Amino acid sequence: MARRTGPRWGRIAGLGLCAFVIGSLAGWIFGGADDATVSTADPTTTTLRADGGTDAPPSTGATSTTVDPAAPVRDQIGAGQPVTFVFGGDIHFDGPLATTLANAPDSILAGLQPTLSDADVAVVNLETAIGTGGTKAAKEFNFRASPAAFGALTSAGVDVIGMANNHALDYGQDGLTETLAAVAETKAPVIGVGVNEAAALAPWTSTVNGQRISVIAATSVLDGNLIDSWTATEDHPGVASAKRVDQLVAAVEAARNVSDTVVVFLHWGTETKFCANQNQLDLAPRLIIAGADLVIGSHAHRVLAGGYLGSAYVDYGLGNLVFKAGSGDGRDTGLLRVTVTGRRVDDAEWLPGRIGGNYLPTLLDGADRDAELATWNSRRACSELADAPDS
Repeated sequence: MARRTGPRWGRIAGLGLCAFVIGSLAGWIFGGADDATVSTADPTTTTLRADGGTDAPPSTGATSTTVDPAAPVRDQIGAGQPVTFVFGGDIHFDGPLATTLANAPDSILAGLQPTLSDADVAVVNLETAIGTGGTKAAKEFNFRASPAAFGALTSAGVDVIGMANNHALDYGQDGLTETLAAVAETKAPVIGVGVNEAAALAPWTSTVNGQRISVIAATSVLDGNLIDSWTATEDHPGVASAKRVDQLVAAVEAARNVSDTVVVFLHWGTETKFCANQNQLDLAPRLIIAGADLVIGSHAHRVLAGGYLGSAYVDYGLGNLVFKAGSGDGRDTGLLRVTVTGRRVDDAEWLPGRIGGNYLPTLLDGADRDAELATWNSRRACSELADAPDS
């Protein structure tokens, strides 16, 4: 029987009573939906371009969906075909990883194949500025990489690159300008940053196996001294901030209205901690009430638990993926594979891995895999998640 935590799920029901208030904000997020560009990787894929460009209208993503919003969530199966997602955690190209990116880009995610490339939708977090210019932000760690980073990820099968995190503006607004120019030049499938909040919150959308998919990225983690200058607003470039909860909720509600499956990909958690923090425990149910089916994230540089919150699936920490990690815990990694049919989560599986001495990940097998999987399952207890969905 699935573990239940009454107070937490009870709060989700209570939040539903005020959903109509939040819903009134949804319109402005998608007001610019006609300003979209089509991904070169998939002719059915559309996103509002991060640089605010207006090259082409989006696909309508028409399907034979049979979603009835009044039906139980698990009965809202859209076109009736499953879609398999694979999620990976934090990636940067600092230090020796910059050399690997320059000389052997095909090796970067080779240890995750064919799992990554076999996914219908693969999503990772890229935490770095892209380019050569800008001025270092006043913070402890500053990451920067060449535009080749985008190609290294997409050529390995990554479909969505989240950049809403605490490193996207490591080289300030000038660095962000370079990043957005590189996104436009390479047509990289980047979400979570933009010339304003509408662009930063705009989802990656695609019709996959007949299902209309939306993926939104946002960050709960920003250095205190940089929150104002890094946060995207109506007239300010930056990252999509999950600290602006009402705006994020509105974006999720708007996506829910036009999607069979809605994913929120977050940068959240407390560094080096294995349990969800209070912000995560509060934010996840709000996003589920707004219409999210999967709420997945990373940041802690540790692998946290995944599990069910009602009928939705939540993962509080994917760990590092391609990262210059020194500690044993920091080198624990893996991929989360989730299969959904519309709003129904059919299966979720953690695939443990390890980051090697070259800072590249490899999936585990045999006894090593089993031991890591047992550890992962044990961490669910402190994060108020169940091992099965509500029936």
